[in-house]
Amino acid sequence: MRATVMYGAGDVRVETVPDARLIEPTDALVAVTRAAICGSDLWPYKSMEHDETGRRMGHEFVGIVEAVGPEVRTLKAGNVVVTPFVWSDGTCVFCREGLHTSCLHGGRYGWDGVDGGQGEAVRVPQADGTLVVLPVDKDDALMPSLLTLSDVMATGHHAALSAEAGRGKTVAVVGDGAVGLCGVIAARRLGVEQIILLGRYPDRIALAKEFGATDVVSERGDEAVERVHELTNGFGAHSVLECVGLEQATITALRIVRPGGAVGRVGVPQEESIPEGQTTFFDNVTVSGGPSPARAYIEELLPDVLEGRIEPGRVFDRVGPLDDVPDGYRAMNDREALKVLIEF
Repeated sequence: MRATVMYGAGDVRVETVPDARLIEPTDALVAVTRAAICGSDLWPYKSMEHDETGRRMGHEFVGIVEAVGPEVRTLKAGNVVVTPFVWSDGTCVFCREGLHTSCLHGGRYGWDGVDGGQGEAVRVPQADGTLVVLPVDKDDALMPSLLTLSDVMATGHHAALSAEAGRGKTVAVVGDGAVGLCGVIAARRLGVEQIILLGRYPDRIALAKEFGATDVVSERGDEAVERVHELTNGFGAHSVLECVGLEQATITALRIVRPGGAVGRVGVPQEESIPEGQTTFFDNVTVSGGPSPARAYIEELLPDVLEGRIEPGRVFDRVGPLDDVPDGYRAMNDREALKVLIEF
């Protein structure tokens, strides 16, 4: 079969790799019908040291179950399924608490001999606890939005929940990438009326406004902080969604939250420490977040996608076949594309 392999910074190839196959009795074999390139895939694209064996890429995909192991009980061949971006057993102490990203028996696609999602097929470990059956045909028009449940929509939702967003609160979203835009959707879905997007790209700003953003701050640094305070009567936002992970974005998020407010961090941190420690401590600011336990959210968000109340699939602005994946990485890295959808 063919799949995406990264050999180092800027070196992404589509190659023939061993066919995915069942190994453990709890596995499912999924033929991928759609996958995506994630913003987090760009971190190794920028910085990965050369690796002779390469690294299998991708963790967002939907597909059709081709076969299941003898211990799989909830799935059968022919099921159309979506996966969260990590696999988990669904039964351990952390999964039962809704924290599937800390599953005692879970793991990541593309690691430890597990296929990456940007390929023609994937062996999904712990299939019963991981995969969610979709009540639609594989070519349903909603597939782009259903695919976002694997990561970016669930992550935007996690950011909003971690920041304690809700009715009567002002929300600021730091970052206009796919996760930030899904954070706007999530905030609006939770009943927020004032949503401030901190972003600079006109096409993304336009989409954010359609999703529910009421204000846009395109300044950076001190000017951005000042502008957000102007929009919030000098207090700052109740809830801030930090969807980038870079130091400047984190500093901005922590400086625009109001006393007693909360920051939901879902951008993968690129620094070891959290800045603004003194200020946020004395202002009683809650700092929460982390990798989204997407499996805990898929079934909650699914009806809103199926019934058309939210349309997160609109974050995909480029669609292409597997052979176009290397250029898709380049386009996203160069900000020519917001998010790339791969069709098989």
